[in-house]
Amino acid sequence: MNVITEPKFSKEIGPNWFASVMGTGIIANAAVSLPLIGIYLTDFALVVWLLAATLLIIMLAIKIMQTIMRPEVIKRQFNDPVMAQFFGAPPMALLTIAGGTILMGNHIFATETALTIAWTLWLLGTFGGLLSAVIIPFRLFTHYEVNRHAAFGGWLMPVVPPMVSATIGAMLIPHAEGIVLQQTMLYACYAMFGVSLIAAMIIITLIWNRLTHSGSSGGARVPTLWIVLGPLGQSITAIGALGTVALTVVDSAIGNSLNTMAILYGVPVWGFALFWSCLAGLLTLRAMRRKMPFALTWWAFTFPVGTCVTGTTQLALHTGLPVFQWAAIILFSALICAWIIAAIGTVKGLKGGHILKPITNAPAVQAVKGHDKGKN
Repeated sequence: MNVITEPKFSKEIGPNWFASVMGTGIIANAAVSLPLIGIYLTDFALVVWLLAATLLIIMLAIKIMQTIMRPEVIKRQFNDPVMAQFFGAPPMALLTIAGGTILMGNHIFATETALTIAWTLWLLGTFGGLLSAVIIPFRLFTHYEVNRHAAFGGWLMPVVPPMVSATIGAMLIPHAEGIVLQQTMLYACYAMFGVSLIAAMIIITLIWNRLTHSGSSGGARVPTLWIVLGPLGQSITAIGALGTVALTVVDSAIGNSLNTMAILYGVPVWGFALFWSCLAGLLTLRAMRRKMPFALTWWAFTFPVGTCVTGTTQLALHTGLPVFQWAAIILFSALICAWIIAAIGTVKGLKGGHILKPITNAPAVQAVKGHDKGKN
């Protein structure tokens, strides 16, 4: 009688695990910057940032060891058209912790040490994010075979990191030496803003098309619809932070124009983010009624919502309106609830072991190795 046994090395972590670092770190970054109550949340934010930083170190150590001992795992994940999209998560995890280091690192380290850590994480995250923004779409165009309705929120993961780099870069610009370097960084951040924004708009259109023609599966991929909020909220945050720093870096006429863009761009996009939240919320409730299983995709409820918190905070700073101040606080409360749900599900999944098992390709997508599939 043949006995089917579980492979000796049947457990692994993919790049999607770094979403837990992103989702935890954004809580700290959002908390300390909140209007009205942020000043009272410094200690809370510091604890959460330390937790997120610890998670990042653990994830990096495990992933590096796994890559060295079992290189076939990362190769398979890179060739998987679904899992490969999440290689944008590690750079964003680095960038999220970099932002927290700028905001709270001086409570643990000397100022210069904190800035050195932040610069290092930002450079690594930016380089990795730009690589993911180029390589993963390139492979999607040439190596992955997908059907015309395969677009899902995960396709945004490789292209969002440059937007996060633009946001954290704005925080580092005042610490750059010399006005020329500061101006260069400013315009480089705006360029990364454009890379991410335009790519995200294309992908969001494809997601809308897929939902229109194929609907929602009601499965574990439904939470990835919330990833759409990531580039939206992060772009509002970036344009606000860049506008503020532009006032001190470039000529007053240009600086004032760039700062005004924080409102001219931010408010309409904030409205669309609210609109998409309603759609994603209804689809998520529909999936939950159909017994949607827990998966690591549930972390998509955290970081994207967190970017909406920081984006709303920027609008509160630029407009001074109480409506945005209280909206930021309400969204932050929703972020905390989302994090608790994702964290509890992850702990249960770790105990059961099922979230550590390799994920097979969905039937809608498959990898084609070793040749160009000849798409136009």
